Amino acid sequence: MSSRFNALDLLSNRENIQTSVLTSRVSEMFGCNVFNDKAMKQYLAPKLYKQFKSISDSGESLSRDLADHVAESMRKWALQKEVTHYAHWFQPLTGRTAEKHDSFFTLNGNGEAIEEFTGNELVQQEPDGSSFPGGGLRSTFEARGYTAWDPTSPAFILDVNNQKTLCIPTIFVTYGGQALDYKLPLLKSQSFLEKSAIDVCQLFDNTITKIHVTLGWEQEFFLIDEALYNVRPDLMMTGRTLLGRLAPKGQQLDDHYFGSIPERVYAYMTDLEQECYKLGIPLRTRHNEVAPSQYEFAPIYEEVNIAVDHNQLLMDIMERVAIRHKLRVLFHEKPYAGVNGSGKHNNWSVATNTGKNLLSPGKDPGKNLQFLTFFVNTIYAVYKYADILRASVTSASNDHRLGANEAPPAIISVFIGDALSKILNEIEKGIDLTDDGVKQALNLLSKIPNLQLDNTDRNRTSPFAFTGNKFEIRMVGSTMNCAAPMTIMNMIVGKQLKEFYQDVQILMANNSSKDQAVLMVLKNYITESKAIRFEGDGYSREWKDEAFRRGLGNFGDTPRALDAFADDQTKSLFVETGILSEDELEAHYDVRLDEYALKIQIESRTMAEMSVNQILPAAIMYQNTLIENILSLKELNLGEQTYKAQLELVEEISGHINSIKQFAYSMKQEREAANKLNSKDKAFAYCDKIIPLMEQLRSSADQLEPLVDDELWPLVKYREMLFVR
Repeated sequence: MSSRFNALDLLSNRENIQTSVLTSRVSEMFGCNVFNDKAMKQYLAPKLYKQFKSISDSGESLSRDLADHVAESMRKWALQKEVTHYAHWFQPLTGRTAEKHDSFFTLNGNGEAIEEFTGNELVQQEPDGSSFPGGGLRSTFEARGYTAWDPTSPAFILDVNNQKTLCIPTIFVTYGGQALDYKLPLLKSQSFLEKSAIDVCQLFDNTITKIHVTLGWEQEFFLIDEALYNVRPDLMMTGRTLLGRLAPKGQQLDDHYFGSIPERVYAYMTDLEQECYKLGIPLRTRHNEVAPSQYEFAPIYEEVNIAVDHNQLLMDIMERVAIRHKLRVLFHEKPYAGVNGSGKHNNWSVATNTGKNLLSPGKDPGKNLQFLTFFVNTIYAVYKYADILRASVTSASNDHRLGANEAPPAIISVFIGDALSKILNEIEKGIDLTDDGVKQALNLLSKIPNLQLDNTDRNRTSPFAFTGNKFEIRMVGSTMNCAAPMTIMNMIVGKQLKEFYQDVQILMANNSSKDQAVLMVLKNYITESKAIRFEGDGYSREWKDEAFRRGLGNFGDTPRALDAFADDQTKSLFVETGILSEDELEAHYDVRLDEYALKIQIESRTMAEMSVNQILPAAIMYQNTLIENILSLKELNLGEQTYKAQLELVEEISGHINSIKQFAYSMKQEREAANKLNSKDKAFAYCDKIIPLMEQLRSSADQLEPLVDDELWPLVKYREMLFVR
């Protein structure tokens, strides 16, 4: 029996995995494995707790003495929970998390075994990490790297098979302090946006002294039985099926979307939720997604840094729990051709210390001018820096999704709905610097309904949509670290708010009232950014033509999208805002280019190996069977008509066999040539020369699938991967 049928047999004989029952009172377990405020108050003296919270909120450095006290309280808390090791948990430029474990165990001066954890060990470590991508920021022979504690994100206990480790969220930097991760740029962007936003907020409300960005992510994913996964080399090596013909039934009936969750998946979700609740991850929503075997989780919104950490942690837990249930999680944006891929929508907003969401009109019309200020400035920022935002979400895997008729297009546009479009259009046409003009605008604003009641429909074809009290960035890929687009959003909106404040101050210095100045500046921004606003079908051919006429960028692949990071104006923006130095930006750009080329290289090699080692032998074997049948019929002298169909099949199969061999050989030649080039040229070579060959090879292989005897076909088919559960 072939490995394919062995896998199907194993799946059909699976016993149900027993899962623990989820308590109805999540509040009893929520955050029990997190060193949160409750734990700190219990293990840290009140005076030290207040001191730590004050320093943490202000962003100041901890003294050695305070760090020692916090470390000791963490140690006591962790040991009570039977923790044996600790780890600095960080987010290198690989896109996932990393950790190096050390034991609390040590020997004192008398050679006696003790458990120890000091402030130095809490605050900083040197994990080296010389093999992590660095884009040239450090060479191998001087590859020292440091992790430094991020006190704004709480430590947590990771429980893997009853082995418990205290994980401390950290940044990861070079010996010289240059960013080698996603967290440090995110933290810097947060700080930059806060400073810019507070100045603008105080034009309207001087009680606002602090702001924070909120993020709500939506994690889409596929599940597949581990037996089927293990006999698909492409899934194991690349996370997606490089070969495979679409099943007769896909998602065209829409019967999976929001349908009954399969019992086996239900058990997996229940186990996963319990693990997440213990770690303070506030999962709230679970459901079937559009494609067969596709699902989604979504949490309650959180402060952006913690939300990013929680999403990275969730992806790790999802994979661990899946293994318990003999499943595998597919995070790839497009694991199956012909059905919807997976995204990770990022819902972004800004809140104040006074409890106000700055992107919510609220129920008090008199304060809507503040809402309009942040609303218009966000749109204007996206208009000015659309190419950078597009670059932040690009990847080899997301290229399969963006621009397809299932996800936002590669063209950045902003959807705001009919009600707000009318308001902006009226302001653009009718506002002047007179008192009457200001009164007219405020009357318009007072008519804005509470948008949390969803006064307009959603536009799922928009990559950047306003959805009542937040902007939804729909183009983020399911494999991505949310920190990448969130860093860009914070940076560009912070930069825009800074310019807005300066523009308003200039007009006020020329004797305009505050409201007059604000409205005049907003009117100019509305006019200048009008090209980015689009309410129609982003999938249509007409929109692509219209976007071109409007001068909007359309970057359909990663190498071209990443060009935005090499632009001189982009470099100046990163340096001016303090998010990344020019060297850091160039390094991050090189890492993204290298990652792209390496992923396509792995895919190309895997595809060629599968085609030559699995597909061709099966095709040739079946071809031989047909030839034997033809020869037998010839001997009976029944005429050519009796074996005409078989002969045509032999010829058709031969054509595909020859094509596969030729494309596999051509890919090898192109890879060898590409690998001699610099990072940028290499990425473009893989994009423009190797990917087209991969598509042609796949076409030939997929056309063989319905021709070859099903008993001989070596690869698990789409109908089995998507529908056998």
